[in-house]
Amino acid sequence: MKILVIDDDPSVRKFITTTLKKENYAVTEAENGAEGLIKLQQEKDISIIITDLIMPEKEGIETIMEVRKINPAVKILAISGGGKAGPENFLLLADVVGANATLKKPFGGQELLMCLRMLA
Repeated sequence: MKILVIDDDPSVRKFITTTLKKENYAVTEAENGAEGLIKLQQEKDISIIITDLIMPEKEGIETIMEVRKINPAVKILAISGGGKAGPENFLLLADVVGANATLKKPFGGQELLMCLRMLA
């Protein structure tokens, strides 16, 4: 199972990637939605995408909508700290546009793994 992690914050990306690799997941990374969509099309074995919602270039909601067009079967976990509006609004919107699960930042490694087990 390969997981694509899309987040513009290098420290968040590193935390998620490290947590997943310790559990023997194959992980590939992207720093924004535009880069994430390119990787999704290049690497055909991606089965789960973990995406932040607030990012430069292409934000998460738009990314989720495009992923659904490219590969409706891929599972999506949306994550957000929410910015000024608060994460609940963004996470609710992520659900509406096609995320399979949502997780509010900050979260711990166990929370992340539990969410992934529910998706798998």
